[in-house]
Amino acid sequence: MNLFSNRIYVVLVVIFFPFYFHGQELLLGDYIPGNGLTFASSDDNYKVVIRGYTQSLFESRRMSYDSSGLVNNNIYNRFRARRVRLRISGKQLNPGFSYRLQLNLAESEVDNDELSNILWDAWIGYNINKYYRISFGQKSSPTDNIEVLMASNTLQLPERSRLTGAFSNIREIGLFIDGRNNISGTKMVIKPSFNITTGDGYGFKSISKDYGGLKYGARINFLPFGLFRNFGQFRQGDLVRELNPKLLIGFSASYNHGISSRRGRGNGDWLFYDSDTNYVKGPDYLKYGMDILFKYRGFSLLAEYVHTEIYNVSKNISLRNNYYGDNKPIDRWVSFDQNGNASEYTIEQYMRKQLILGSGINVQAGYIFKNLISIDGRVTILNPDDYSFLNSTLYYNRNKYYEIGISKYFTKNYSFKVQASYRFIDNAFIRHPTEFINNYRQGFSGSESIFYLMVQLAF
Repeated sequence: MNLFSNRIYVVLVVIFFPFYFHGQELLLGDYIPGNGLTFASSDDNYKVVIRGYTQSLFESRRMSYDSSGLVNNNIYNRFRARRVRLRISGKQLNPGFSYRLQLNLAESEVDNDELSNILWDAWIGYNINKYYRISFGQKSSPTDNIEVLMASNTLQLPERSRLTGAFSNIREIGLFIDGRNNISGTKMVIKPSFNITTGDGYGFKSISKDYGGLKYGARINFLPFGLFRNFGQFRQGDLVRELNPKLLIGFSASYNHGISSRRGRGNGDWLFYDSDTNYVKGPDYLKYGMDILFKYRGFSLLAEYVHTEIYNVSKNISLRNNYYGDNKPIDRWVSFDQNGNASEYTIEQYMRKQLILGSGINVQAGYIFKNLISIDGRVTILNPDDYSFLNSTLYYNRNKYYEIGISKYFTKNYSFKVQASYRFIDNAFIRHPTEFINNYRQGFSGSESIFYLMVQLAF
């Protein structure tokens, strides 16, 4: 039996051991595609749900340059398994324990083909009382924009917004407290969240040596008209067609002491030293945002804002060591633009150029007809700081996104859906594939358009 099989065997033993320990009969509930397989003890005190889904994606990109005779209307096509997820969740009512294990089996989602990121969720929780739960492990970060907290199998469009891609941490490892407070005599609900995490994201790097400090964060959601039906707060679109208006207003903030990656999604991506090669902790990273979610009779509106900033940049930084292992002096760091012009930066300016700094807004809306056909649209605008990695012509420098899509849901539990969308990226700076000046790729201003076609199947 190989290592992977051994791990799966251990997981299954841990999950189903309570049934054996209590001498109870294991019962399989009625199966409905999309709802997963439900196993429960005879007294319904212990329950396990196994769910999974796959998303197959076709993507066609067209890049148009305004001043290149060598490359014009360059087209790139590909098929891939966008997401393949297996989720096992369970709960024991007495005492109030719960847990979740989610595996990411799509190679396209694993950086550099490393299997370390196969583990998506891994946490255990305890209900302090009826309204508050404390959990520990790896899970979605409540301090991200609210789209990150919405299940990926419920997205209105094939891909998440560029706001999420640029600023989110996706998942983190640490301690989480989630609660709910009902305001007496009203339908109003306040849902606070608090967390202390490593600040290094998820996966293998997050559990290696910590080069910074901890990350502290909080979120508060205000629901003036009560809770959404069928977990609508965590699902995009209004597939259940809310009978009464539902609104969420959310605020989030986090402070990461000593960041060592672009936005806190990694750990030790680059390290800084003084002139004597002594390690110097990176700057502190502040992120805050606001979200609005509205649903009513098939219509949904989502609006998100995120801003990031840094503090406490050390004046003693003189050298940078990156994953290539080279020490580079940065007291007079020089870079070249697409025309070969050199620019010099101070230590703080250079530090800011390594990080995701600035703000962004995402607004998307859609309507689901009674025949389960949905029409959706989205606008995403990024506003990078003057010194920010968002200005990098290699990876980013695409700040205006417009997208429209159509979806067909065959069931109300997302068991089968087909989605198509067209995304237009305006005012993009795109690097030339062959032209170089001073060892830097030349680039051109232009536009980029992407067509997505996705098919989702869940069990």
